[in-house]
Amino acid sequence: MKLPYHPIFTLAIGLGLSTGSWAQNAAYPLVNEPAPEKTADEIARELANPNNSLASLTFKNQYRFYDGTIPGSASQDNFTLLFQPVFPFSLEPTSSGGKANLFVRPAFPLLFEQPVFDPATTSWEGVTALGDIGFDIGYGVTESNGFLWAVGMVGTLPSATDSRIAGGQVRLGPELLLAKFEDWGVYGIFPSHQWNVAGWRDGEFNTSQMQVFLNFLPGGGWTVGTTPIMNYNWKSNEWTIPLNLTVGKTVMFGKTPVKLQAEINYYIERPENFGSDWMIGFNVTPVVNNFVEKWIRGN
Repeated sequence: MKLPYHPIFTLAIGLGLSTGSWAQNAAYPLVNEPAPEKTADEIARELANPNNSLASLTFKNQYRFYDGTIPGSASQDNFTLLFQPVFPFSLEPTSSGGKANLFVRPAFPLLFEQPVFDPATTSWEGVTALGDIGFDIGYGVTESNGFLWAVGMVGTLPSATDSRIAGGQVRLGPELLLAKFEDWGVYGIFPSHQWNVAGWRDGEFNTSQMQVFLNFLPGGGWTVGTTPIMNYNWKSNEWTIPLNLTVGKTVMFGKTPVKLQAEINYYIERPENFGSDWMIGFNVTPVVNNFVEKWIRGN
């Protein structure tokens, strides 16, 4: 697979957005001013909390290799760049003293050479286009005893720029987070479900997703763990289940904290006809100033 750009380019983009001169001259600079008061390890611990109040820009570089019963499946691969900006909005503490946040997390996927099978010609085509945009909106609380919970809505918008990879539907459903933060790390579950509620493409969409995570924080800004994302398609009765290993480290680039993370996924269950066999990911997450919250509050 020929990559559309070198992975280090993503790091350059992230650092450019968070520390560029245009951002520093803005009314609300992206550079996280309080960051120097915290160590990289302290920021790594905050980022490990799914309900954290840090604003960030995540760039996920995902390299996928496929397999299946459709002829030629095993020779297919693709690259996806997923951009996920997060700007939480801090709310009043709960009656129990828990820290509360409102969050909106869009995810913009840019697919390069996404394999699409044409039954008429029995051949494969590689499609490069913007995919359907995913998002979730939720309310999360971090209790003083380390218990974490969140409730919200997850969805997908039919934004793909090529009909061959488009879902063509608005999909919505509930999500729930239950987790516990300990001195050594964090563990929890993050289930969600989506149904199709509108759109121009026929067909039922009825899929559940579950992320199970167990992350250790050994110190020095390191994070080691497993964060597999499993799916079950209720229409086709098919599972997608990966074995996942994730290693990350939070470092300081000047005043900007950046989390660098690598992951590998091997899929022990996938759709029979065509599905992911391996996925290798490299993620870059600069922590930025929450200028969105400042703008809303008028600061």
